Amino acid sequence: MRPKSITFRLTLQFSTASTIVLFVIGTLIGSLLESHFEEEDLMELNGKLELVRHALGKVHTPSDLATVPQNLSDALIGHPDLSVAVVGPDRRILFTSPSARFPTYLLEQPPRVESSGNTGLVTWEQGREAYRGISASIATGISGQPPATVVLAINIEHHRAFMKALRNDLWLAIAAGIVLTVVLGWVAARRGLAPVRKMADVAKGISVSHLGERLLTDTVPSELVNLAIAFNEMLARLEDSFRRLSDFSSDLAHELRTPISNLMTQTQVAVSKERPAEEYREVMYSNLEEFERLARMIADMLFLAKTDNGLIIPSSEMVDLSKEIHELFSFYEAFAEEQEVSLVLVGKGTVRGDSLMLRRALSNLLSNAIRHTPRHAAVKVTIMPESESNIIRLTFENPGESISQEHLPRLFDRFYRVDSSRQKTSEGAGLGLAITKSIVEAHQGKIQVFSANGVTRIEITFPLTREN
Repeated sequence: MRPKSITFRLTLQFSTASTIVLFVIGTLIGSLLESHFEEEDLMELNGKLELVRHALGKVHTPSDLATVPQNLSDALIGHPDLSVAVVGPDRRILFTSPSARFPTYLLEQPPRVESSGNTGLVTWEQGREAYRGISASIATGISGQPPATVVLAINIEHHRAFMKALRNDLWLAIAAGIVLTVVLGWVAARRGLAPVRKMADVAKGISVSHLGERLLTDTVPSELVNLAIAFNEMLARLEDSFRRLSDFSSDLAHELRTPISNLMTQTQVAVSKERPAEEYREVMYSNLEEFERLARMIADMLFLAKTDNGLIIPSSEMVDLSKEIHELFSFYEAFAEEQEVSLVLVGKGTVRGDSLMLRRALSNLLSNAIRHTPRHAAVKVTIMPESESNIIRLTFENPGESISQEHLPRLFDRFYRVDSSRQKTSEGAGLGLAITKSIVEAHQGKIQVFSANGVTRIEITFPLTREN
C-alpha cells in the first residue's frame, strides 16, 4: 500500500488537533453557561427565601400563621415562574403557590441544614417542564416551636430551550469550523511544501547535460536549508563524477585507438602483397608489442575496477619500507644512470600490508620521479614515523619543472596527463598514479602531491603499527 502524502498527513493532523480544540471549547462554553444560569437561579431563589424568612419572622403566635399565605402572596406578585411552599412545624402545608409542583420528598422531609442555611439547588422535572429549587428550614417567631420548611422553585424551561438552541448552533459552528480547518490545513500544507516541490522540479530537470543546476539556499525555509545544501553537494559530486567518467571514456577511446590503429595498419600493409617470411615475422613481433601494451592496459583497468568495488583485499604482513625501496633502487639503477639521476633514501620504517601491492605502488612513484628529474639531480625518498600522529610518512621528492596548481587535484585521475596533447610517449597509458592511489587507499593510507618552486613532492601517510 502506497504511503499517504505529506500534505494529507499534515492536513489530517492539523484537522484532528483543531477538532479536539473546538470540541473542548464547545463543551466548556456549554458548561460555563449552565453554571451561570444555576448561579443566577440560586441568587434569585435566595433573594425570595429572604422574603419568606422575613414574613415568618413576624409570626409570634400560632394564630399569626393564618396571615402567612396572604403576606407571601403579596410578596410574590410579579413572579409567575416562581413557586413557593411552606410546611409548618406540624408538617402541615401553610402555603403553596397555585402553580407549585414540588417533589414529595422535599415537602415531607425536613431539609438538612447546611452552613448556608439551605440544601442547595435541586433539579427535577414535572411533565414536560423542568424546575430548579431549594429547601430551607426557617424559624418562626413562635417561641419553642420547631422551624418551618420552605421550598422555593423556579421554572427553568426557558433556560433549557435557550441551551438547546445554543448547543445546536454551537455544534453547527463547530462542524463548519472543522470543515474550514480541513480546507485551511490543506492549503497551508500545500503552501508549506511548495519549496519541496520546487526542489523536485529542479531534480526533474537534471540530466547529464544539465548537472549545473543548483538550489538557492537563501530562498528556502530554514527547515529545508540543510536539505538544500546536501542536495547541492550531491549534484556537485554527480557533476564531478560524470565529468570524470566522460574524460575517462574519451581517454580510454584514445588510448585504445592508437595500438588498434597500429595493428590494423601494419596488418593491412603485410597482407597488401606477398612478402618474405622474415618481413611477416617482423610484423608479428611489432603486433606482439602492441598486444602486450593492450594487455597491460586491460590488466590495469581490471585492477582499478576491482579496487573501486572493494574486491582487492591486501594481505596483512609486516613490510619493511626501507628494504623495498632499496630493492627498487637496485632495479632502477640502470635507468637512473642513463638519466644521470642519483637516488637517496633517508629513514626507515615498516607498515602492515601486502608487499607486492606496495612494491607496485612505490615502483610507479619512483619511476615517475626519475623520469621527470633533470640530469645531475637527485630523487630523495624519506621514511619518517610520527608516533604523535600515529602515522608513518613516506615522501618522494624530485626537482624539475613545477606542475601547475590546476593539474594537481587531477593528477591521480585515470589517463590524465599534464600534457594536454596526449601524444604517445614512454610514460605508458596514464594509469600508474591512479593505481598507486588505489593501492594506498586499500591500505587505509592517504596520498597527496605538492609542487612549487621547481620541486615536486608526493607524500603518503600510512597508519602506524605497533611494530614501528
